[in-house]
Amino acid sequence: MKYVKAVIFDWAGTVVDYGSRAPMGAFVETFEQFGVPITIDEARGPMGMAKRPHIAALMALPRVAQAWAERHGHTPTDADIDAVYDVFVPKNIAVAASYSAVIPGVAEVASALRHDDIRIGTTTGYTREIIDEIVPGAAAQGFSPDSIVCTGDTPEGRPSPYMIYRTLPQLGVWRAKEAIKVDDTEVGIEEGINGGTWTVGVAVSGNAFGMSEAEVKALPADEFAARRNVATARLKAAGAHYVIDSVADLMPVVYDIDARLARGERP
Repeated sequence: MKYVKAVIFDWAGTVVDYGSRAPMGAFVETFEQFGVPITIDEARGPMGMAKRPHIAALMALPRVAQAWAERHGHTPTDADIDAVYDVFVPKNIAVAASYSAVIPGVAEVASALRHDDIRIGTTTGYTREIIDEIVPGAAAQGFSPDSIVCTGDTPEGRPSPYMIYRTLPQLGVWRAKEAIKVDDTEVGIEEGINGGTWTVGVAVSGNAFGMSEAEVKALPADEFAARRNVATARLKAAGAHYVIDSVADLMPVVYDIDARLARGERP
């Protein structure tokens, strides 16, 4: 590999936690605690954002805002967002380690990248205290990145490119075009686009499917194809240069991008 210098991965749904399921129960339980039930689909909507903005986005949903007003006597305020966030974070921390299983193929791809002298970075919508629960288990299973940038490390989270801007110097890379952002959420793809990197969407193992690997494998072929088409379309609409089923399929894309860079192409 001559031109690609770094790959920057998201965490949940991309390298760990097939189906990006860890935060979902925590969101649902938290809102239930405040007397305003939300659905899993509603909780998934802003996935990839920093968790406080994620909560703010949920509370801005017309249905949720109305339910909040009916329950609490006023539409959600910043203080309400803070209160929900303060309850959510400990719940997410408590379950994070249980969802640190590395997605099949990730360890092998990480090894292949290292063999080609490509540095491995990560950005995440998780806070440092949440990711700290996940990192040891991931490392034991073969995924140990050179850089981890979390929500709270930068002035803003996704879709701003600040986390990428912090990651690149940590990896010793200064041309964003020599980096690839891999993510399972639209807002994560937007992060890469805004940061000037190539972007690769992950359709099946991540948030768009929202299913465990066993649940995905149990789907009838026609339903799997339909869901896959929808997930792919969402990621492409967000600007993804490529869309793959999971990180296991990444290396041919890396080689293709390397060839495109050799021809003088840019993201």
